[in-house]
Amino acid sequence: MRALSLCVYCGSRPGDLPAYADAARAVGAEIGRRGWQLVYGGGRAGLMGVVADAALAAGAPVVGVIPQSLMERELGHRGLTELHVVDTMHQRKTMMAERSDAFLALPGGIGTFEELFEAWTWRQLGYHDKPLGLLNVAGYYDALLGFLQHSRERGFMASSQTDLLQVDTDPLALVDRLGALASLATAPDDYGRI
Repeated sequence: MRALSLCVYCGSRPGDLPAYADAARAVGAEIGRRGWQLVYGGGRAGLMGVVADAALAAGAPVVGVIPQSLMERELGHRGLTELHVVDTMHQRKTMMAERSDAFLALPGGIGTFEELFEAWTWRQLGYHDKPLGLLNVAGYYDALLGFLQHSRERGFMASSQTDLLQVDTDPLALVDRLGALASLATAPDDYGRI
């Protein structure tokens, strides 16, 4: 049986709390412990570098995908198993999605939000059936989760949509849940249609 490949979205900055890096380190180490592969945005700065380095240290293959325009800004990580330098953000996100069995968002900024929401939208529209997770470290995503509830209450989202997002505060529990759900998912559809 092929090892699972987990796509992690996270910040190219470290944030203001050590708990964010601790969670990224725990996720990377757990990917290696399980014999999985990490797919991520290819940077070595911030939480991106922390999760990649932890996965590498735990023996996991690590696949990074980064646009040429961000190689210097996000400091492309040259110590990865594979580093793919692509032309556009769309190519980046498509390759990351195609190479992954599940998606997990750690704390991050606008890029992390955009990547998670796009993968979530693709799931809701039926372009894939891969599980998605949100790791709410130290309450970082409390306001977002409140807004999602508000959106559902105002009739702009259905509970069937919000239920697609697995949320937890425990990195190992969330990785475990995503792994179990990913093993039930079917083959990916064609992301090029998005």
